[in-house]
Formats: sequence, structure tokens, C-alpha cells
Amino acid sequence: MRNKSVNILLIIVLFTANLFGQHRKLQNQPYADQRQFHIGFTLGLHTQDLILTQSGFINDNGEVWFSEIPNYSPGFAVGIVGDAYINQFMNIRISPTILLGDKRFVFKEQSSEEEYNITVRNNYFSIPLHLKVSARRTNNYRPYLLFGGYGSMELASKKGMAVLLKPYDFGIDIGVGCDFYLPMFKLAPELKFSFGLIDILDKDRNDLKDESLVKYANSLSKATQRMITLSFNFE
Repeated sequence: MRNKSVNILLIIVLFTANLFGQHRKLQNQPYADQRQFHIGFTLGLHTQDLILTQSGFINDNGEVWFSEIPNYSPGFAVGIVGDAYINQFMNIRISPTILLGDKRFVFKEQSSEEEYNITVRNNYFSIPLHLKVSARRTNNYRPYLLFGGYGSMELASKKGMAVLLKPYDFGIDIGVGCDFYLPMFKLAPELKFSFGLIDILDKDRNDLKDESLVKYANSLSKATQRMITLSFNFE
């Protein structure tokens, strides 16, 4: 009877070990997350947007113009990633990135519905600083959240247009992503939302030589940046 019980116990142990082994996969790069510091690069797409505040300005002809950005144009993002280890769940990372894109403005007159369209190209050099908070690793993937802020600088703004944006901006970032551990490197698709905190509309328009554009420039009183970025990090 005793030998029979021992045999049953051995069968249960072997069955449990076999079942556990079926669910646990071989881990790629098992010590990748324990590096004190590592670098990588990032590629992605983004869309630029502005939260516009209308001024309600009435010009000499009694016209009231307002503006909107009706749709988004995809832009390109490329940069490098520097990651520093804090503990098994948290990392600090800095990601200097170049963002190439544009914004399409549509100006409409309130009563006549006359329209004026322009596209403003904005290329930014952005330096985000983030806290990366990761879940426990499961096999070869590990989801994470991002919190932090950014500072950005316009690389080459074009003056003399109806809209001119200030060259500097800063704001906060919130993002979500997932690390996938491949045999040779780590790939992380990441979705990030950026919210500007300052007014970047330049209202000092000494550069505006074309008088016909003044009514469009005067129609806005404030603009704050918004951006959505889908990136793929290679580490």
C-alpha cells in the first residue's frame, strides 16, 4: 500500500512538471533587463495637432475668421534610445528624436464661408525623458507604461506665412508598449501621447509682409501642441 502511494505521488509530480514545462517557453536574452545601461534606436510615425483658440478678431471689412486643422498628416520619426536600469520593474530612458511632419490649416470666414488653406511644415528635435514601468516578464514578452516629459526645438521654421509657431515647446508624455525578446535583439512597439503645456503661437508678426495674410494671423489667440507617435524601438 505504501509503495502504491509513492508511485501515485511520483506520477502526480511528473505530470505537474510536464504540464509546467509545456507552458514555459525558452527565454531569449534572459539577462537583457539586468544591464545597467544600454542603447538602441527608434523608428516610427507620428501625427502633429494643435489645440487652437480663436480670437474673434473683426477686421476693417467686418470679417471674422476662424481656423481649424481638419485632418492629420502622418510624419516620420527617427532617434536613439538610452536606457538606465533602476530596479527589476523601473528604468529611466532618454530618447533624442527628430520628428518630420506638417500641419494643414483651414481658415474660414464666419458669414461668407470663404476659405483659405495653408500647410505649415514643422520639423522638431525632441528630447523626451521617461520613467518606464514594466510588468513581470512572461516568456518572451513584457508590457510596460511610460510617464515623463519632453522638450522640443523647431529645426527650421518658415516665416512670412499666416501662422508662425514659436521654436520651443515642452510638455508631458504618456505611453504604453510591449517588449518582445527576439534571439538577437529586443523589439518594442510603443504608442505615445504628447501634450504641450505652453502657448506656441507666435503673435509678434513683424515678419508678415503680405497685408492680405494679417486677417488670418489675427484670427488665432493661442495654440498648444498635441502629438501621437507610434514607434518601434530596437534595443
